[in-house]
Amino acid sequence: MRSDLKNSLWEVVAAVAPITGVVVLLQISIIHLPMIIFARFLIGAVLVMIGLFLFLQGVKIGLMPMGEIIGGELPKRADLPLILLTAFLLGFAVTIAEPHVGVLAYQVDVVSEGQVGKIPLTLTVALGMGFFVAMAVLRIIIGLPIAYVLGGGYLLVLVLSLFTPPDFVPIAFDAGGVTTGPVTVPFILALGIGTASVLGGRSSIGDGFGLVGLASLGPIIGLMLLGIIYS
Repeated sequence: MRSDLKNSLWEVVAAVAPITGVVVLLQISIIHLPMIIFARFLIGAVLVMIGLFLFLQGVKIGLMPMGEIIGGELPKRADLPLILLTAFLLGFAVTIAEPHVGVLAYQVDVVSEGQVGKIPLTLTVALGMGFFVAMAVLRIIIGLPIAYVLGGGYLLVLVLSLFTPPDFVPIAFDAGGVTTGPVTVPFILALGIGTASVLGGRSSIGDGFGLVGLASLGPIIGLMLLGIIYS
């Protein structure tokens, strides 16, 4: 246990220290910000390390094991419609909880001067994510090759991009990126691996992974459709 904590602490320091070092170097050599601002940055960097360390412990202790357990138990105890409904609700819920989605929604709301509100954007992203999490779980269950689903999904994205207002296209692709954040990824990956592990003759590596990549199509398609509606 103590060794795991040390490893996690080292991972956090190794992740945050480089950017902190670059900013310190720039402060000394080029930008020379007021000391109060620089001090706030250093305090913020320390707080980020503490928060990230605690977050990683929460992911390892609770979030990932629970996702894997749910993924492993659902196929044993429920029929296909209930499995897909549960996958949709889980994908929707973890996307609402994803802080990156909140940041994107806030920035879009500010830049668009309220024309694209935070709530409609967040709900659209969450609905798209939930739907494609369910589709990704369905792919695992029926054994459909991931290349077919990815190919069909991105073909749909290309077609929709021809009809989506230009301002919504980059927002849609950013939405696909922000949903692959620290809350969403561990839970959905664990859900996919747990589901694949209980299906006979399936590989947890071959079938369990790729779920996040498929699920991130949902927010892209959802926001493109929202842009078409707004237009």
